[in-house]
Amino acid sequence: MNSNYIIIVLGEPYSTFSEIIAKYFYKKKKFKKYVVLIGNINLLKRQLNKLKYSINFNEIKDLKSAKANAVNIININFLYKKVFSTVTNLSSKYIEKCFDLSLELIKKNKKKCILINGPVSKETFLNKKYLGITEYLSRKTNSKNETMLIYNDKLSVSPLTTHIPLKYVSKKISKEKIINCVINLNNFYSKVLKKKAKFAILGLNPHCETVDQFSEEDKIIVPSIRILKKKGIKLEGVFPADTFFLEKNIKKYDVVIGMYHDQVLTPIKTLFKFKAINITIGLPFIRISPDHGPNSAMQGKNLSDPSSFFYAMKFAENIN
Repeated sequence: MNSNYIIIVLGEPYSTFSEIIAKYFYKKKKFKKYVVLIGNINLLKRQLNKLKYSINFNEIKDLKSAKANAVNIININFLYKKVFSTVTNLSSKYIEKCFDLSLELIKKNKKKCILINGPVSKETFLNKKYLGITEYLSRKTNSKNETMLIYNDKLSVSPLTTHIPLKYVSKKISKEKIINCVINLNNFYSKVLKKKAKFAILGLNPHCETVDQFSEEDKIIVPSIRILKKKGIKLEGVFPADTFFLEKNIKKYDVVIGMYHDQVLTPIKTLFKFKAINITIGLPFIRISPDHGPNSAMQGKNLSDPSSFFYAMKFAENIN
């Protein structure tokens, strides 16, 4: 993939994202790719003015007008009353327009784009119609077998199931899902990151054991590992999750596959804090999201940690 543009959807207008990107663009003045924001320029300027950041924006109509080493922006209309306010569903149509335009631009420009999106409220924007932005973008692009990767160059994790209640996890695990997940990740590492990745796969049950007649480890996970090994993928398991994330274990692997969201996201965030990013694999383009939410309570306080966005931009700039 030869990506020339980094498209940044500003996401929820009442969040800390304006502060976070301001901290980045205030410090960084040169970029390896064309940077294009999509969102409301007037609200963004007023928010940054209140936060006492001065950023020069180059307002454009399309990607062809983008300038190198500039913070380009395509304006999307949004009616607002306050510079900072509480999150409501009134911003939902605006956010959807931002995403729709970004997908249109990516399609028109032969996919030479990487998409970074700011945080959105799952409660108001997704409104229980989608499990997360991963699934939202997958539906928008008619993609299948999307895979979530929480990436750090030292260790990454991927939850087989994402934002679903724990009581449904065991019903959503299958050999097909595990095999597709690992193949997607293996292809991403080899084709995009130019690396032969080594995978570890965790069990579902405590200590990979169960008194139930049906064992997910024996019937689903271990058979999947055998199939994947036959395909030449470097994969080991099945490991109990409670002791896996010890230093002596994690240094052996590039990616850990977990059966559910918090099984792997809790330890990765504990290990790397904000130096991790959410990458969606399986779309017609690479989508990256800094690993933080809208955090509305911190709006306007100038206290947010921008590390994850710095990490996202560094990753996006270094992908060819």
